[in-house]
Amino acid sequence: MKVFFSHGNLSQCAAWLKAAYVQKSSAEMGINMTKKQKKMLLRIIVAAAMMVILMFIPSEGIIRFCLYMIPYLVIGYDILRKAGLGIYHKQVFDENFLMAIATVGAILIAITGDGDYTEAVAVMLFYQIGELFQSYAVGKSRKNISELMDIRPDYANVEIDGVLRQVDPDEVAIGNLIIVQPGEKVPIDGIVAEGESTLNTVALTGESLPRDVRAGEEISSGCINMTGVLKIRTTKEFGESTVSKILDLVENASSRKSRSEDFIAKFAKYYTPAVCYSALALAVIPPIVLMAMGLLPDWGDWIYRALTFLVISCPCALVISIPLSFFAGIGGASNAGVLIKGSNYLETLSQVDTVVFDKTGTLTKGVFEVNGVHHNNMDEEKLLYYAAHAESASSHPISKSIQRAYLNIVRQTNGNTIEKAEVIDRNRVSNIREISGKGVVANVDGVEVAAGNFRLMEELGVTYTECSQVGTIVHMVVNKEYAGHILISDVIKENAKRAITELKKAGVKNTVILTGDIESAANQTAKELGIDKVYSQLLPEDKVAKVEELLDISTGKLAFVGDGINDAPVLSRADIGIAMGALGADAAIEAADVVLMDDDPLKIAKAIRISRKCMGIVYQNVVFALGIKGICLILGAFGIANMWLAIFADVGVMVIAVLNAIRALFVKKL
Repeated sequence: MKVFFSHGNLSQCAAWLKAAYVQKSSAEMGINMTKKQKKMLLRIIVAAAMMVILMFIPSEGIIRFCLYMIPYLVIGYDILRKAGLGIYHKQVFDENFLMAIATVGAILIAITGDGDYTEAVAVMLFYQIGELFQSYAVGKSRKNISELMDIRPDYANVEIDGVLRQVDPDEVAIGNLIIVQPGEKVPIDGIVAEGESTLNTVALTGESLPRDVRAGEEISSGCINMTGVLKIRTTKEFGESTVSKILDLVENASSRKSRSEDFIAKFAKYYTPAVCYSALALAVIPPIVLMAMGLLPDWGDWIYRALTFLVISCPCALVISIPLSFFAGIGGASNAGVLIKGSNYLETLSQVDTVVFDKTGTLTKGVFEVNGVHHNNMDEEKLLYYAAHAESASSHPISKSIQRAYLNIVRQTNGNTIEKAEVIDRNRVSNIREISGKGVVANVDGVEVAAGNFRLMEELGVTYTECSQVGTIVHMVVNKEYAGHILISDVIKENAKRAITELKKAGVKNTVILTGDIESAANQTAKELGIDKVYSQLLPEDKVAKVEELLDISTGKLAFVGDGINDAPVLSRADIGIAMGALGADAAIEAADVVLMDDDPLKIAKAIRISRKCMGIVYQNVVFALGIKGICLILGAFGIANMWLAIFADVGVMVIAVLNAIRALFVKKL
């Protein structure tokens, strides 16, 4: 783990994450980490005990040197080895080199009689104590993500010749039947073909509330089947399933570094050689100047100051705590059901002051219901018949609501002239043309039918009737004549109003709705939720243009929240895109920077609070580490600070910064 955080290897963060999670199970990583910590703890105890004992044993000369080399090598052999390898590979300037040169120098000074071996051993001892704290902190933050890795399915059950066999999930094709027994993970997305059960979705959503499923309902991979046996017909391949996409997002999260991390990487690249040369100058230039002035310098004192300067200057607190803070923040967020694709997005999210929402499926459930059929010279059932068949190729919630309404009325009324069916007969429909943002035109039983909004009516040149009620209006044209319209209303999500309130509490100044819905329906939703601004009747390209306008006037960062395929361009254009992951379209999830796994808008405010807490910790560590080190460097250069103060400036500051970074994990109360 030390290699991961060293100056020359910060760029290996993403590779380390992916290799660690792909090659090892979370259980294996936990065991290996524990063994490493135990070994380090044993070395610390042995070295500390030996150092204390040696203080009470009188010795001089070569015997004293040999005795103190035992605890020094016990606690520092790996640091010396890494420093040697760094020199060999021409990657000299890292913290291992600083520790090695400072402690070896302290030993050389002690040999001359001007120093104490205890200081050299103590520097290495406390440095390794800091390493142990770092190891614990990384393990703690990694635990959250390793728990998420547990959603990776090991197998899928397929029935072959009446026998249940376990196969690799990659081998299961779309449309195959798989069986998930109680206690097993759902390996692939699909639709329940048979059975009823209760699912544990905590690994996906961060919420412990179980979910009941039955035949006909969609089911996401990564859930754990708790009760009954389920037969599931797969709708995606394993590589495209929810669980695979989540794992891919988490495994690659740290490859996208924030500006703060980039600053630290560049800072370390130039800082370390700079302080090494400064220490050399401190050891050589003042004595030469004193000699030029006719004075006799104390070379040992200036070399001691230079070595103290080196120990103080080690930037471990920054190099370790800053990436760890982001790592912990992303881990804590994922545990709460919020997937953040990289630390750069975490940093941007903390600066959001404007949140723009799509309406349908984001603030509303997207569960539309037909609340009225206003027809002219055609009866209600026949109008719904034409509308349902024309919309049969669409998966949009409005289209589904019309199809449901038609099937319901068919089941309730028997004996009408229209042929009864429990499903929509797609064979009756031909020449379907979907007109983006307007509606659909198709031939149903050879009759031309158009279903859409007022824009479609204007495009077709048909005079339509306005509806006095609030909702989404689908106008109908049958055989080139206006036949009436269908009134459809959506249902606002339970937490939507509270989500807007929490956003305001979190410091968001502006909330906006962008929707393709009619003005009256959009305004009613905005008024009910307390949204600041609303823009309605927008096509997908209009939403992008409106976001461009809002970006120009926004003082901070702008976040867009959506769930549909048509939201993907807007999600990509916003400073930060937030997608609804449970019910959202794949295109929206791919385009987004943050994914809410349970579609709860209340999680948006939580995600912002998590990001702000994480960034607060980052800034605290930067100011604290640079401030303490700056003061101690000045004191060291003037000979006021000794090696013990240097130990605090290095190891003490690092331990405090690392412990502070761990706080980014704790997000439940945010």
